[in-house]
Amino acid sequence: MRSVIVAGAAGRMGKRLVDLVSAAPEARVVGGLEHPESPLLGRDVGEVAGLGTLGVPLVGSRGELESCGADVMIDFTAPAATLANVEWAAAHQVAMVIGTTGISPEQRVPLDRAAARIPIVFAPNMSVGVNVLFKVVAEVAKILGDDFDVEILEAHHNQKKDAPSGTAVRLGEIVAAALGRDYEKDAVFTRQGFTGVRSKTEIGMQTLRAGDIVGEHLVMFGGRGERLELIHRAHSRDNFAAGAVRAALWLENREPGLYDMQDVLGLREPG
Repeated sequence: MRSVIVAGAAGRMGKRLVDLVSAAPEARVVGGLEHPESPLLGRDVGEVAGLGTLGVPLVGSRGELESCGADVMIDFTAPAATLANVEWAAAHQVAMVIGTTGISPEQRVPLDRAAARIPIVFAPNMSVGVNVLFKVVAEVAKILGDDFDVEILEAHHNQKKDAPSGTAVRLGEIVAAALGRDYEKDAVFTRQGFTGVRSKTEIGMQTLRAGDIVGEHLVMFGGRGERLELIHRAHSRDNFAAGAVRAALWLENREPGLYDMQDVLGLREPG
């Protein structure tokens, strides 16, 4: 039985995580963490999630979690909060599943440091379908090569703060690696005015924000006389939460290290 802390337990994703962890026969919620100024502090996390009483109060400080006996923390919060949670988790030997997006390369350094002490699954998208998409996109890019232009389009709800999404960035990085390109140099985020002819190495990155779109990602390979489109659409947040619970269970007895959903799903190429 895996004992789980849910960070951001009163948020939209946090409530779904509480629900799905509670529904998993191999896991249970033992802690719920929220912003120290949340008006819901002290409430039962199950009641906040609409499940009924779980006997677990929502707390506003990591110090209040030290006696809960957690094995793993699941965190879909914000970069600053996640980095603080990682530091606490490493100090208390609590594994982590991190789905937070918008973490910069500089902020990855504390994650790498913590991963020397605890096992961490860090992925821009916990969806099983999206992680299959990652693998398929790499294969398609290698097959089609430089004869096809690549454009990546992502759409999310109007409350999302980072752009492009972490999933879109990962797709761009995968395409760049498959084609021997440099994502940082070849990604094009804005086209306006007289831009000239599209270069052969461009990886177009387009972003939409509207309404309550959960998440959509399209990778277009455009060639002469034809195009191939690979699309993933999320219909609810449950696919992300379910993937995170799967990752939390997978982490049991893992050695310290930084893993992602390719590892969890067995999609990693050997070697």
